[in-house]
Amino acid sequence: MKKYLSTLIICLALAMLFVAVQVGISSGLISGYWVTNLYLVGINIILAASLNLINGFTGEFSLGHAGFMAIGAYSSAVITANLGLPFPLAVIVGMLAAALTGVLVGLPTLRLRGDYLAIATLGFGEIVRVVLMNIDYVGGASGLRNIPFVVNWPLIFFSVVFSLLLIRNFICSSHGRACLSVRENDLAAQMMGVNITYYKVLAFVIGAALAGLAGVLYAHYYTILQPRDFSFMLTFDVLVMVMVGGLGSLTGSVVGAVIITVASAFLQAIPELRMVIYAALLILSAVFRPQGLLGEKEVTINILQKLGGVFNGTVGSKQTN
Repeated sequence: MKKYLSTLIICLALAMLFVAVQVGISSGLISGYWVTNLYLVGINIILAASLNLINGFTGEFSLGHAGFMAIGAYSSAVITANLGLPFPLAVIVGMLAAALTGVLVGLPTLRLRGDYLAIATLGFGEIVRVVLMNIDYVGGASGLRNIPFVVNWPLIFFSVVFSLLLIRNFICSSHGRACLSVRENDLAAQMMGVNITYYKVLAFVIGAALAGLAGVLYAHYYTILQPRDFSFMLTFDVLVMVMVGGLGSLTGSVVGAVIITVASAFLQAIPELRMVIYAALLILSAVFRPQGLLGEKEVTINILQKLGGVFNGTVGSKQTN
C-alpha cells in the first residue's frame, strides 16, 4: 500500500510541476532566457543520469559522453534538416546511432580500467569532434544549420521522465544488480558467473543511447550544430554534475544538473571565471564530500517524512506533550 501511495504522490508532484511550468511559459511569467535554461536543465539531467549509469552504477570511468551526444545530435539533424524526414524518426535514428557507437567503442575499451579507460574514451570524443569538422555534408567547422525547431516543454519533460524511469528500472532489474556487482568487485562478480564484459557494454550502450537523445533535443532546440559545442569541456560539465550530485544516485544526477546549470546561468556575466568556479566546486566536492551531496542515496517519500520529522523535532527525540 505504501509503495502505491509513494508512486501516486510522485506522479501528482510531477503533474503539478509540468502544469505549473507550462502555465508559466504560456503566460510569459517565465522569460525566454529562463525558458532556455529550463530546457538546458532537462537536457543536462539526461546527460548526467546517463553518465552516472556508466560511472556511478557500473563503476567505469568514461570521458566520451560528448562524443555520443554529438553523434545523436548530428544523426538526427541529418534526418530532419538534410533529408526532410519526420522528427520521431530522427529521435530513433539519433539514439540508435549513439547506441551502435557505444557498442563499437565499448567492446574494445571496456577491457581497460581506470585512467586507461578514461584516456581511451576521451580520445574517442575528440575523434568524433575532429571528424565532424572535416565532413562537408554536415557543415564542417562552420556547423550544420537550418535544423527544424520542434522542441517544447512537454517534449523535454517527458524525455527526462522517460530517461530516469529507464535507468531506474534497469538498475532495479537483475541486469542492474549485475552492473552493481561489477562496480563493487568485478573479480568476485566474474567468479559468481556474471559476464562482466557483457554488462559493462550493456550499461555503456544504454548510457550512450540516452546521451544521443540529449543530443537530439539539443540540436532541435538550438537549430544549429557546431563541432566545438561537443568538446571535452561538455563532458567535464556533465562530470561535475555527477560528482556534485552523487555517484550512484539518480536523484543526485537531477540535483547536480539543476545546481550546475542554474549556477552557469548566473555566471554568464563573468564567463572568464566560469571554469575556475567549476574546477573549485569539483575540488571542494572531492575534498569535503567525495560521495557527492546525496552519495548513493535516493530521495524517497520515507526520507522526506524523516526530514519533516527532523524539522518538527520528532526525530531523534521523544515527543513531549
